[in-house]
Amino acid sequence: MLLRDQILSATFLILLLSGLAQSLFAGELQIVTFNQDVTPELGMPVAYAPARKIVTPLYARGIVLLSDEKPVVLCAVDAIGIGNEGYDTWREKIAEAAGTSADRVAVHSLHQHDAPRIDFATGRILEAQGLGGKKYDNAYSMQCIQNVANAIRAGLKKPQTVTHLGIGKAKVNKVASNRRLLGADGKVRLMRWSKSKSPAAIQAPEGVIDPDLRALCFWNGEHPVAVLNYYATHPQSYYGQGDVNYEFVGMAREARNQALPGTLNVYFNGAAGNVAAGKYNNGEPEMRPILAQRVEQAMQQAFENQQKMEVTSSDLHWQTEMTALPVSTHLKPDELKSIINDTSKTPRERSSAAFKLVWYQRAQAGHQIPITCLHLKSASILHLPGELFVEYQLKAQRLAPERTVCLAAYGDYGPGYICTEIAYSQGGYESSPGASLVAPQVESVLNAAIEKLIKSAPEQ
Repeated sequence: MLLRDQILSATFLILLLSGLAQSLFAGELQIVTFNQDVTPELGMPVAYAPARKIVTPLYARGIVLLSDEKPVVLCAVDAIGIGNEGYDTWREKIAEAAGTSADRVAVHSLHQHDAPRIDFATGRILEAQGLGGKKYDNAYSMQCIQNVANAIRAGLKKPQTVTHLGIGKAKVNKVASNRRLLGADGKVRLMRWSKSKSPAAIQAPEGVIDPDLRALCFWNGEHPVAVLNYYATHPQSYYGQGDVNYEFVGMAREARNQALPGTLNVYFNGAAGNVAAGKYNNGEPEMRPILAQRVEQAMQQAFENQQKMEVTSSDLHWQTEMTALPVSTHLKPDELKSIINDTSKTPRERSSAAFKLVWYQRAQAGHQIPITCLHLKSASILHLPGELFVEYQLKAQRLAPERTVCLAAYGDYGPGYICTEIAYSQGGYESSPGASLVAPQVESVLNAAIEKLIKSAPEQ
């Protein structure tokens, strides 16, 4: 009888202490950082050519946020694009590793043009045509995902407490400019690409851009654990020969890592579909470090300007809108299949047709893309697909002028360019059949999702 009472007392004490421990940790926000090398090997396909040189390594890095809800994962990858089944698989495997659901995982590429493309369905089509490894390397892509998942699992064993959130902003000087220069008739008269030596392109105004870089910093007491940086521009200075590198935005990111030892800096590319460095970049190699320094200075200023505030688990709110994007009417599946099977076509032409066919078939099957938003204190982070026009980013910010609205584009790369409705009647590359796989009605569809997500933010 005495032994039984002792056992019951001990059991009660364990339960009491367990409940006390849970109450002590309830409401605590925690963070896990991860940084995984995803550099391809020489000879593997990157964007427009096989990798001939590794100038810098490539990374997949991000954070896992642990709260009273299921974990949230934000991941930025040095890749030109992760689309369709590739995008789904990245999110599913990362979700499994983090112990969450795929709708709470945001994966975005930075869109460097000397980095890989990832899309398993397109890769399989090309493999069946004897073009495996020409534009996509599925084995490499799957290994990247597995390595990132393992890095997350390892990180979950040593999470850090988040006591404060810092929110900062700074202007980036002489980097971004709008690519589409309109004439008096409202049509595109000149495309200002990532690099330009055209006097007309250089002398024209910057045009519609978002000049500001926004930064969110997660603190553990006096130690900055991670900084998420958001800025909208095509990140190219010069490219296309297979010289693998993370470009000037990656150089800025790494410089900040060196300036803040023990702090992980992550960079997300915003709505940069119609924004590039063409006004300020002539394509000469010496411009890459100059552009990097300008972005780095804004990162530093945003960090120094940040306002710190206490944060707890209850301040984290995640929202998802599953959205079906309207398919462009120019996509003809039979024509695309014919190009894929035509051995007289170049591998690039056949690869492009395969990519378009995969997107078309997914959309026709009713596939929906998750549009998500993380609300944290007075900040909101939107996660969107494709090469999004900057107008979407600016509109999202106007919807909540009292909040800091950050936007990461280049999520699911399947839709290609996502223009504004009027852009489809203005001409130019981005709205052409070769670039955009969605219909002009996409603007109203996306804006409705964005508005719903932004307005779901809780009152402060």
